[in-house]
Amino acid sequence: MEWMRGTYMMTEGNKDSICIKAAETDEELRGRGYVHCTSWQEAYRGIVSDRYLDSMTVEATTARARKFPENTLVAKDQEKVVGFAVYGPSRDEDLTDAGEVIAIYVLSAYYGRKIGYRLMNEACSRLGEYQTIFVWVLEKNERAIRFYQKYGFEFDGCKKQWNLGTPVSIVRMIKKRA
Repeated sequence: MEWMRGTYMMTEGNKDSICIKAAETDEELRGRGYVHCTSWQEAYRGIVSDRYLDSMTVEATTARARKFPENTLVAKDQEKVVGFAVYGPSRDEDLTDAGEVIAIYVLSAYYGRKIGYRLMNEACSRLGEYQTIFVWVLEKNERAIRFYQKYGFEFDGCKKQWNLGTPVSIVRMIKKRA
C-alpha cells in the first residue's frame, strides 16, 4: 500500500483532472460542507433514517467544516470539491497512540475513480507518525466496509451505538503498518 504525501493530479484522457490537497480556502470548506451533506444523503439511504438525512443541510455541514477546518483534505475536479477526508490523532481512549481517519466522503458521481483511495493515501501519509490507523464505519455500510477492507483495514471488535434519527451501529476497523 502506498503512503505518499503531497498534492498530485490524476488525468484520465482529457476529461478528468482530480487534485488532492489540503483545504485552504473558505470556498474549499464550503465544498466540504456540500460533499458532506450530499454524500450522506446519497450513501446512507436505507441505513440512516430518511427523516434524519432529509433534515441535513449544506449550511449546517458547512458550518461544521468551518468550525473544524484543521486536517482536512479535499479532492477537486477543476475548482469543484468532489470529495474530502479529515484525519487526526485518535479520539478513542483505548487507542491513544493511533491515527484516525475521521471522515472520508466522495460524491457518488465520482465513484470508481479511485478518489477515495487517493484521499485515504494522503490522510494515512499525514498520519505517518502512527503505526496504527483506524476508522469508524456504519455497520450496514457495505460499500465503505469493502473499501476499507481492500485498503487493509480489519474489524477489531469495537462497536458503538449512534442515534441518527434511529439507533445505528458503528464498528471500528484498524490497519497496522508493516
